[in-house]
Amino acid sequence: MKASQYERELKNILEGELKTLTKITKTCTIIEKINYIKISEKPFAVVRAAGSFGVDLVATRGDISFLTEVKSSIEDTIHFSNIGGKLQEQAETMKNICKKTKTLPIYAFRTKGKRGDSWRIFTMDIDNLEGRSNILHRRLPKLNKSKKGYFIMRWNEGMPLSDFISYLCK
Repeated sequence: MKASQYERELKNILEGELKTLTKITKTCTIIEKINYIKISEKPFAVVRAAGSFGVDLVATRGDISFLTEVKSSIEDTIHFSNIGGKLQEQAETMKNICKKTKTLPIYAFRTKGKRGDSWRIFTMDIDNLEGRSNILHRRLPKLNKSKKGYFIMRWNEGMPLSDFISYLCK
């Protein structure tokens, strides 16, 4: 799958599209499936962002909104220092936008070839969020940084998307 296919997959999940939810939960545990299906009762309006400025999706509904950057890899770790620092530059741009607008930044990491919930959710360390966004931000794992200051995303340190959805749908 191409990255854009994973963006569409996550968009469909957050919109509560049952066909996608059924497909991606085939190898999930019963609890993961139950958590995923909850989104169909409290879906988001999701818009795919054009361009490559560090935001792939904008998800919104009455109680919360967030900007999301989707990453995928066969590897369990994504180093933002790769590709000439382009990922780091995108991340800094997203962080600045979110800080300026008090919007929750989300990184969604889709690994390939894993059984069960193959998505993991992260956020970035920002300090000016309010309300439900601030509460959720405190619960989410943050992107790590290397000794040189580049972001690092380790799949096994993220929050499973099924848990993220369960929390959002309480």
